[in-house]
Amino acid sequence: MESLRTQSPLVKIEKRSQEPEASVALAAVASIPPSPEKPLLKPESPGLKRRQSQDPPTASTSVSHTIQPKRSRSDETIKILPAKYEFCPVEDMVVLIANMIQELIQTNDSLPLRSGVLTRFHSRTPPGISVLDYLNRLAKHATLTPPLLLSMVYYIDRLCLLYPAFTITTLTVHRFLITAATVAAKGLSDSFWNNATYARVGGIKIAELGLLELDFLYRVDWKIVPNPEALVEYYEGLVERSPGYEIEDTSSDEDDDDEDDSNDLGSSPEVKTEDIKSEPTTDTQWKAWMDDVSNVKAEGSHESKPA
Repeated sequence: MESLRTQSPLVKIEKRSQEPEASVALAAVASIPPSPEKPLLKPESPGLKRRQSQDPPTASTSVSHTIQPKRSRSDETIKILPAKYEFCPVEDMVVLIANMIQELIQTNDSLPLRSGVLTRFHSRTPPGISVLDYLNRLAKHATLTPPLLLSMVYYIDRLCLLYPAFTITTLTVHRFLITAATVAAKGLSDSFWNNATYARVGGIKIAELGLLELDFLYRVDWKIVPNPEALVEYYEGLVERSPGYEIEDTSSDEDDDDEDDSNDLGSSPEVKTEDIKSEPTTDTQWKAWMDDVSNVKAEGSHESKPA
C-alpha cells in the first residue's frame, strides 16, 4: 500500500506537466489559419507514413465506381477481315499465323522425336524471341505480303508431309520461318531482297541460310507454288480458329449485284420470226457469192477463146 501511495503522486505530476504543453501546442495550431489550397496537416511519425504509403489510397474506392471492369473474353470486339486474303492487313495476318503456330508448338513439344534424328532446322536452344515478334520482324523488314505469309503456312504442311523427321517446335520454328520467307519471296514475288538481307533480318549467317534454303527446296521437291484455292482455304481456317476475328459476309452484296445486273439488262425486244426467215443466212450469202464468182470466171474464159 505504501508503494502505491508513493507512486500515485508521481503519475499525477507527470500528467499535469504534459497537459499545459499539449494545450499550448493546440492553441498554437488553432491560431494559424488553414490555407485554402492545402488541407491542414497533422504531425505523423515516420513509421505511420511508411505504413500509409504501403496501404492502397482511400480515394480509389470512390473512383472504382466510375472505372468499368475489365471485359471478359466473350465481350471482346470482333474485328471483321476482308473476304479476300489479298486485302487482309499484314498485322492481322501475322497474328492469325502466330496463333496457329503456337498451338502446333504446344502440341509437338510434348511429343518425342519421331526418328530421333535432328534436322538442319533444329537449334541448340530456343531463341529468346517469341513467334509473334519474330513474324512481325520478318513481315516488316522483309516486306512480306499476305499471299507470301499464307504460302509459308502451305510450306508447313508440305514439309511435314514429305519430311517426317521435321515438326514445328520451339527449336525448329524460327529457322523454318526465315527459310520459308526467303523461298516464298524469291519464288513468288516479282521483287525481293538478297540472302544477305534475309539473313540479317532472321538473325543467322548467310551461309547457313543458303544451306537451309537448299535443304528446304530438296525436301519439298522444288514445288513451292501453292494453289490459289488452297490459300483461300488456309485463310478461312486461320480466321475460324482465331478468336476475335471474322470474315465479312458478302452474300448480301452478291445478291444486290445480281439484281442490279438483271435491271440493267431490261426487257429484250420482241423479234418476229418472219424477219428472221426473210434475212438470208451466212451460208446462203456465201453460196451466192461463190456462184457469182464462178459465173464471172466462166464468162471470162469464153471471151478469151480465139474465134
